[in-house]
Parts: sequence; C-alpha cells; structure tokens
Amino acid sequence: MTATESTRSKPSLRVLEAIADAEDVSPITLKPPLNDVVDPAALDRLFEPTAADDSIRSGHVSFRYRGYDVTISSDGTIKLS
Repeated sequence: MTATESTRSKPSLRVLEAIADAEDVSPITLKPPLNDVVDPAALDRLFEPTAADDSIRSGHVSFRYRGYDVTISSDGTIKLS
C-alpha cells in the first residue's frame, strides 16, 4: 500500500492492516473482530472533515486490541505498542 492509499483508507481498516502486518497474517484472519473492541464506524468518523468548514479535527484516540495499545492520530499515524 502506498502512502497516498494509506491516507485515504478509513482508520478502522488501517488499524487492521497495521496489526496484520505486525503479525504477518491476513487482516481477515484477525480475531476477535475489531467491532468487539471499538465501533469501527465511529472510529472512522472521528477524523473526518467537519461539516462546518471542511477542516480536519486534531487529536488522537487510543484503545487496546489483540494485546496492542493502538493510537490513531489525526495526521493518519497509527502506532502499535
């Protein structure tokens, strides 16, 4: 995946891709499903442009999934620790 494709992907999909890459498995094999831990639709909406002025929200969100502390930043960065 290129950097451009990554920035266009939804955060929920990028989380699955990052964990699958870290574990060298396919994203579709990850258990439990991400929605058992966090609402993927809500996660995707967090950093969408605002309706008022099309600006991007800033900040980050963190949660635990598959033994990783996952942090998603408004700049598109996903950190696993």
